[in-house]
Amino acid sequence: MALAKLGAVVLDCPDPRALAEFYAGVLGGDLEEDDGWVDLHVPGGQTLAFQAAPGHVPPKWPAPDASQQFHLDLTVDDMDAAEKEVLALGAKVLDAEDRTRGFRVYADPAGHPFCLCAC
Repeated sequence: MALAKLGAVVLDCPDPRALAEFYAGVLGGDLEEDDGWVDLHVPGGQTLAFQAAPGHVPPKWPAPDASQQFHLDLTVDDMDAAEKEVLALGAKVLDAEDRTRGFRVYADPAGHPFCLCAC
């Protein structure tokens, strides 16, 4: 028996609205903003939320001496097309050299790692 339901995954960042708009461009959905907090309600019912974090330091990837904290796996049908779009939205490539793998690693505009996956 579960004790709770997952309400949202929350990302700390320097500019919640800007990062929410990035992920809205990637995942679709609707934004709801309230006093520095932004919710992105994505199709399917999940919520990805963003909160202001003064002094935010992005995680390092890969870094054996520092944790990446968490990352999102985003399943796509066409990795090349999705890569083009996320880069146009402001993502940065972290590890996409091996084009034969089923995933590629990027950082969002605030530095959080995420993967595009053909899973």
